[in-house]
Order: sequence, then structure tokens, then C-alpha cells
Amino acid sequence: MHKNCFIFLLILGLRFGFSQNSEVLAESYFKKGEFKKALIIYENLNKEKPYSYKYVYKLIETHQQLEEYDEAENILVQRLAKRYNPTLIVELGYNFQLKDSLDRAEQLYDEAVAFIDEKPNYIYSIAKKFEDHSLLDQAIRVYDKGKLLTPDKDYSLQLARIYGDQGNIEKMFENYIEYIAYRPNYLNNIKRAISEFISENKSNENNIYLRRSLLKKIQQEPSPYWYELLSWLYVQEKAYNKSFIQEKALYKRNPESLDRIIELAVTALDDNAIETSKDIFNYILETTQDANTALTAHQYILEIDTKNASEKELKRIDDAYNDLFQQYGKSELTIPLQLAYGEFLAFHKKDTESATQFLKESMRLNISEFQEAKVKLLLADILVLQEKFNEALIFYSQIQLGLKNSTISQEARFKVAKTSYYKGDFDWAESQLKILKSSTSQLIANDALDLKLLISDNKYEDSTQTALKHYAKADLFSFQNRTDEAISLLDKILEEHQGESIIDQALFQQAKLFEKKKQYDKAESNYLLIIKDWKEDILADDAHFYLAELYNTHLAKPEDAKQLYEKIIFEFEDSIYFIEARKKFRMLRGDSIN
Repeated sequence: MHKNCFIFLLILGLRFGFSQNSEVLAESYFKKGEFKKALIIYENLNKEKPYSYKYVYKLIETHQQLEEYDEAENILVQRLAKRYNPTLIVELGYNFQLKDSLDRAEQLYDEAVAFIDEKPNYIYSIAKKFEDHSLLDQAIRVYDKGKLLTPDKDYSLQLARIYGDQGNIEKMFENYIEYIAYRPNYLNNIKRAISEFISENKSNENNIYLRRSLLKKIQQEPSPYWYELLSWLYVQEKAYNKSFIQEKALYKRNPESLDRIIELAVTALDDNAIETSKDIFNYILETTQDANTALTAHQYILEIDTKNASEKELKRIDDAYNDLFQQYGKSELTIPLQLAYGEFLAFHKKDTESATQFLKESMRLNISEFQEAKVKLLLADILVLQEKFNEALIFYSQIQLGLKNSTISQEARFKVAKTSYYKGDFDWAESQLKILKSSTSQLIANDALDLKLLISDNKYEDSTQTALKHYAKADLFSFQNRTDEAISLLDKILEEHQGESIIDQALFQQAKLFEKKKQYDKAESNYLLIIKDWKEDILADDAHFYLAELYNTHLAKPEDAKQLYEKIIFEFEDSIYFIEARKKFRMLRGDSIN
């Protein structure tokens, strides 16, 4: 008995394996357009499993591809004679449509739609079959009827997707909003779905539709999710002050956490909306009772004030930091503030001695191993700032050994490579960068790859590696905020190393420094030169994108920006800037769908 059972299972397994392989082969033939070969296999599979609709539909579809509509009709009629199924009625109607018998097709579609009066449980399968054949108006009929027949169910998500496919954006938004009211916990999914249809341009027709619908909803039913979605829309439009109004309204209704408002402040700051960001952080300070939140807000405000501060303002900021240490003390709680102050002293007040002494005092506090590593990392950065490279390398190496495989360890390894590069030890730098190409941090991996390519492309240019050493020194000057000296050294490379592979890198790096000094015309000249003379090289897409951004943001040349974004879309499809360029291009073109 056991033997017979084993043989039966073996045969069953072989048949199952055969069916699976046959199905894969048929699908392969179908995709390649070899429909006659696919047809033979589907006919056999259908004979093996005559009650399976799966192979029936594939058989019908294959006949239709071969324009054998009568054969497809015969299969459908025979199946319907055995068992009435409304999805087969839709399929039969579609087959008549392919034969240009449109009246008969419409009769069958009406019959399928009418069937749900008796059996509403077929709503989804009938609508799905209509959708499979892009019969979207018919699918809408089914779902609209479903709303009346089964008011306990919601079809707005399906309708929203269909209206989106039709380009009826207003109806699409209407249904997505209806679905949020039905299932508020799907709000983030809906945000992702509608993000494709809106742009940064607040005058965009789609943005207006959505904004109008949400404001109407807030008036009718002021639920938190309408405020949240409207706030999100304002962020997409970079109207951070308007988003802030919505977030305050949300917070007043549910004053449990300021996390969303903090996130908005940081987003605004990252997008250079500095005044709005500062206003939001000040609101957080006025509102919060939590010491950690207050410290975070204080720190951001001081870092905002530090940018472009005069000597007199730097003194006031220094006093403000010390007032905070008086108020909150120096402990594990205030380590982020201590790090910010150490950076402020070294990189803005140029007082590396005080910064080092202050941070060494922080190291003596009862802090975690991770916090100690953060302090060491900054101390090492300050040593690099002072060009004490060997001492810096000791600190970076200690972090690597102490917290192996962590993100901060990988950051320390990258800084080992960067410091070795500053020193002119290109071989050691390159060996470290090879390891980091597979870093779990994408940002570190990208930076490592960029630096490795710079070194490997240029270290063999001449035996003395003069141009690469000059470039590394200019990079160090940039890190030390000695921008004018960096620009001058890059000029030296451009004058003395014409024809060498480092020239486009020097032009690009110099252009970014010109932008930092707001010398936009000079930056433009450099980018244009790269586009003209190095259009096949690795920095071509970077030059196109940065120049487009320059035209769009600072030089008020939107048409020139649009042309450059378009060039990235069509000539640099693998570029990391592709998605952003497409988004900016469509916005400048005034597309209603983003």
C-alpha cells in the first residue's frame, strides 16, 4: 500500500512539474509572439485541467492574437453552455468587439452588468475583466452600481485608479478622498499614489483640484487626515508656511507630539526656506515642555543663525550656546548640542584650540560608546582642519575598530581615505575606498565611488601626480572654508595641465565653489565648457543638471533650464538626476500631470 501511494505521488509530482514547465514555455512563446506554438501547449493544458478558467482565458487570448475570433467564440459558447459565468459573457462581448460587432458586444456587456443585480458578489470579478480589456467606462458602471447594491462596501480605490488611467484627475482625487474617509490608515499609500499627478507649481490644474477638494472637506468635516493631506500638498508646492498653518491646526487638535512639526521645520531648512524654518523652530520652543525637543530646536536655530553671521553675531551665538549649557548642563542629554558647539568653535570662529579642549571635556562625561565615537569623529575632523593628518587618522581608526560594521565606522573609514587623499597617499586612499563601495550607507558608497574614480582616473597621468596633488589640496582648502585659495589652486591646474584628464573635474569643482560665493556667471561658464568639451565624459550629466538648476534658481532662465532638463531625460537615461530632471522639466513645461 505504501509503495502504491509513493508511485501515485511520484506520478502526481511529475505531472505537476510537467504542467508548470509547459506553462512557462507557453508564456515564453506568447511573449515572443509565437502564438501558434503557445496555442498547442495551452490546448493540452486545457485538456489536462478542463475546469480551470486560467487556461481557458489564455487559450481565448491566444486565438484572438491569431485573429481566430470564431474559434475563440466557440470555446466561450461551449463553456457557457456548461456553466453560466458573467466574466465569460464579458469575454464573449470583447470577442465580438474585436470582430467589429459592436452592437452585439454592447448587449453582452449590459447582460454582464445586469447580472450583479442578482449576485453582487460578482462585482469585483466582472469589473476586473472589463479592466483587463481597457473597457474602463464599463468597469466604472459596475463599481457605481456596486455602491448602490452593497453600501457596506467601498469601491473608491478601484474607481480612483480607473479615473487616473482615463486622465480624469478631478474624479480620481474625489475617489481617493472618499477612500481616505473610509480607511484613514491608508493615507500614506494615497499620498504615494497621487504624488505622480501633482507638481511644485501651485497653479497646476491638478494641485488646484486637490487643494479645493481638501479645503471643502475641512469645512464640512474637520478630520485630522484632511489637514495632514493638505499640509503634505503644501510641502510638495514648497509652501512651507502654509503647511505650518495646517500642522499647527493638527497639533491643537491632538497635542501629543511635535514630531511632525519638527520634520516640517527640517524639510523647510533643507530646501533653504530659512526664515520659515526658524519661525517653526521658535514655535516649537514656545510650545514644548520636553527638554530634548527644546534642545533640538535651540540647536537648529543657532546653526541657522551661524550661516553668514558677522563677527559680532558670532559672539552673540557663542554666548547663546553657553547660556544653554548653563541651563541644561553638560551631560549625555546635551551631547548633540556639545557637538554643534565644537563644530561652531572650530569651523566658524576658527578657534580650533578651544574646540579641541571643549570636546575632550565632553569625552570625559559618562556617555555611550556611540556618543564617544561621534565626539572622536569631530575631533579628528578638527585635526584635519589643522592639517594634523596622522593624529586624525589615529582617531578615525579607533572608531573603526571600536564600532565595527556600524554606519559611523564606515564613515570613519571614508574619512581615513579622504585624509590619506589630502596627504597625497593615493594608493592607501584607493584601497579603503574599494572596501566602501559596498557600504550599507548609500551616501557613503556613492561618495567613496566618486573619490575612487577621481584617483584611479588621474593618478597615472604623470609620475609626480602633480595635478592630482593640487586638486586634493584645493579639496582640502574647500573643507577648511578657504574658498578663494581653492579657486586659485584650481585655476593653476586649468592653466598648467591642459589636455590632462583632471581638467573637467577641476572645472566642475571650481563651478561649485563659484556658486558658493554667488558668482553665478563664472559657474555658468565652467558648466558650459564641460558640456562643450567633455560631453562624453563622466561629469557631462552633472554639468547639465547643475547648470539647469543654476538657470532655474538663480539666473532666471527657465527656458534654458528646461532644455537642459530635457537633454538629461533623452540623452542621460541612466543618470542619477533623471527622475529629478523629468520632474523639473514637466513643471517648467506646465504639464497638468506630473
